[in-house]
Parts: sequence; C-alpha cells; structure tokens
Amino acid sequence: MSIVAAGPTRPSTTPAGKGVGPLLRGWREQRRVSQLELALRADSSARHISFIETGRSRPSEEMVLRLAEHLDVPVRERNALLLAAGYAPHYPETPLDDPSMDALRQGMERLIQGYEPYPALVVDATYTVLAANRGITMLLEGVSESLLTPPLNAMRLTLHPEGLAPRIRNHREWRDHLLAQMERQIALDRSEPLRALYEEVAAYPVPEQEQAGELDGGVEPVPYFALPLQIEHGGRVLSFISSISTFNTPMDVTVAELAIETFLPADPATVKYLQSLVS
Repeated sequence: MSIVAAGPTRPSTTPAGKGVGPLLRGWREQRRVSQLELALRADSSARHISFIETGRSRPSEEMVLRLAEHLDVPVRERNALLLAAGYAPHYPETPLDDPSMDALRQGMERLIQGYEPYPALVVDATYTVLAANRGITMLLEGVSESLLTPPLNAMRLTLHPEGLAPRIRNHREWRDHLLAQMERQIALDRSEPLRALYEEVAAYPVPEQEQAGELDGGVEPVPYFALPLQIEHGGRVLSFISSISTFNTPMDVTVAELAIETFLPADPATVKYLQSLVS
C-alpha cells in the first residue's frame, strides 16, 4: 500500500548543446503554432520571437518560462530550456520519499485506500506503479511473478501475455485505447523512455478474443457510457471505467509526472460483487 520511491531520475529529452532558440522553435512547430500566434499569447511580438529562435536575441528567464507555458512544454523540459538559455532550473525534482513530500504521499495513500474495494493506483510518467490499493492487488492474482518484481509497470502488467491480457475480455479495444493514450503522451512530451515502452508493449502478441459474457451466466448487456475494461476474475467478468487525475499547476517535476488512476464499476453486477468482498 505504501508509496514507493520512483526509479532513477528520467533525463530531459531536450538535445544537449542546442541553444534555447532552436529548442523553442522545435516545441512551437510541434504544437503547430505560428510565431505571430505565440507572440500574441505571450504578449510579445513576432519579430522578437523570430529573434529568439534565430539566436539574435537572448530571452529573459521570465520570457523562457512564459513561452514554455503557452507552448504547453512539460515541466521537466522547461528546466532544460532554462539551462539552454543560461539560467538555473526553475522547478525542483524532489524524490517522492523525501520528508518534504510526506503530506502529498500520505494524501495519495488515503485517497486510493478510501477508494477500496474499487481498484486505484498511482503511476509516474512511464507508468511505473508507485502505489496500489487492494482492489488492484485482487485483479493481479495469477499474474506472472516476473511481472510483479519491482519496479512494477502498469502497461506491462496489463498487456503482457503473462499479465492481465489473457483475462481481458475486450483486449483488442482496451489495448488500442492504451496505445493511443501513450501515443498522445509521446507527441506531447517527446519522452524516449515512454517511446521505448510503447514499442515494447505494442509488440506483445494479442491473445485470442473471448466473448465478454461467456463467464457471466448470460447477464443482459449493459449500455456503457465509456469504453470499459472487461476483465475475468473468479469465474465472472468485471467491468470498470478508468479515470486519470493529475495535479493542477505543479511546481515540482516529480509532482508534474504523477497520475492517479481509479477504476469505477461500470455495471451493477460489478458493484455487487466488489461490495460482497468487504461485507
């Protein structure tokens, strides 16, 4: 249950040795924003943005942060832009097990514990599992011990053929959802570790599809309001809707890369079964 420390610090994906101008231009082009549009957002001029990008003008620290904000540059990469411009990093990266993180850590633990018996977990930017409640532990029964050796990875646990994949009854749809989610993150963050994870899990074989209702005694279909995770457990099929929460306006790299994923029961049968486990 206790939150574990994250792994080694993830390096910036910003190329070393490049000036801040080309780096900002790269982020602007990736976001498909013109110099004029960026200038209007940042209360500047297209001429000044052009001078920054070509190296004719050195931006102030405030300007680097302002442009990064309007380009939605990840917090980790904002530090790299500041370094490229000759400034000190603005955002600390505090280990999750640091005493200064006690309130955050304890708050997340209370949150996911309070969500029981429904599953909930905390992951970092590369889906390393930092904490999980007993609802998650229940679903991991039967998973290969090799996948349960720390550090656990949520994507591997879900899509690996020795993980949850054989028990996910709508595996193709859920796999497509997870891969699309990772693709969106890679496009936003340009994270090489995340890209490597994506390529790994995308190459896993897809198990034979089973009918979702095959083990549930022919229960009438439910009109789901979002794509459910349908997973076999104890001879029945449980259905969950996933929700992901992040922190608003993070001021620390570690906090910026945390996500809390909760699984809401998607049908009355799943609610009834999970409640029976604690009654």
